[in-house]
Amino acid sequence: MDLLNTLVDKGLRRELPTREEALAVLATSDDDVLDVVAAAGKVRRHWFGRRVKLNYLVNLKSGLCPEDCSYCSQRLGSSTGILKYSWLKPDEASKAAAAGLAGGAKRVCLVASGRGPTDRDVDRVAGTIKAIKEQNEGVEVCACLGLLSDGQAERLREAGADAYNHNLNTSEGTYGEITTTHTYADRVDTVNKAHAAGLSACSGLIAGMGETDEDLVDVVFSLRELDPDSVPVNFLIPVEGTPLAKEWNLTPQRCLRILAMVRFVCPDVEVRIAGGREVHLRTMQPLALNLANSIFLGDYLTTEGQAGQADLEMIADAGFVVEGADEVTLPEHRAEAAGSVCGSHADAGCGSHAEAGCGSGCGSHEGVAATATATATVNEPRTDLVAVRRRGAGTDLAPNA
Repeated sequence: MDLLNTLVDKGLRRELPTREEALAVLATSDDDVLDVVAAAGKVRRHWFGRRVKLNYLVNLKSGLCPEDCSYCSQRLGSSTGILKYSWLKPDEASKAAAAGLAGGAKRVCLVASGRGPTDRDVDRVAGTIKAIKEQNEGVEVCACLGLLSDGQAERLREAGADAYNHNLNTSEGTYGEITTTHTYADRVDTVNKAHAAGLSACSGLIAGMGETDEDLVDVVFSLRELDPDSVPVNFLIPVEGTPLAKEWNLTPQRCLRILAMVRFVCPDVEVRIAGGREVHLRTMQPLALNLANSIFLGDYLTTEGQAGQADLEMIADAGFVVEGADEVTLPEHRAEAAGSVCGSHADAGCGSHAEAGCGSGCGSHEGVAATATATATVNEPRTDLVAVRRRGAGTDLAPNA
């Protein structure tokens, strides 16, 4: 297919595809999806080999968010029944982080619900970062706290944060249909603040909210322009009690095409499969490792994820390897550009903190249960795959890592 050959050549040269080419990837048929995966896989392997970076989420503060993001279980007035608790103490957060690191994660993503942190909140998170880094040598820490005020990104950097996550989520043209309590421009401003402070920027999107192909291409091209080191790709989990609970628009093939398009547009960037992979990719998850070089290990912020051991087995069975703590994530040219922030542990962190998020735009919003039934067709709502997190941070039960 001439289109795919052209996109592979451009990806190996870090050349931006045209909008028409990106749209054409999304328009390919299910019959051609393996060809699309194979082509984008060449670009992924060129820049990242067969390494898979593992990231681990710690939900520092759950629920009670004043923002009205339609996709989020932590939104204002939510009736989803999620865990709700105030800030974890530094030792509690460090203990939660240690579970993920023991499971093979090299980056910890610290996420808190809310519009954005107060200066006191920044001090609190700074103490948590210090505790985690003192107890876990070489760990990368990404913060995801919402919209930043002037000077807060610099304070997080001084406290030891390596990265900051704040997702664009959807296109500028449709953003007002998803959220009304803050703007698309607010999100762009926070990503720019992270960049300016010397933090590795992490920013991604949510697919499956009823957007068009044009919306998806718009947001991915906007992300390319912002130039984050990491792009989390979230697939909406339609959680009961949220305004988007009935939006079951994705199939595994559609998800693979979206990931391939992101890889072609952002060839040398860490592309992370964030929230929703277990729900929407399901048994096709191993194929997606040919497109993305990063995933979250274990549970998400408010919902359950695939068992951590199952993640590790999936990676090995698919012929990939877990990226080591001493390996640099980003290609050399990006790692050098990132300088001291990412020189030794280069990449950008969270999405879904990356992923569907809380009001703060965190990297990973909704997770899934690990169990599945074999009776549903690909287009049926899979509510059986959505389970509220009842373990790990904020509980007395052991985390899934």
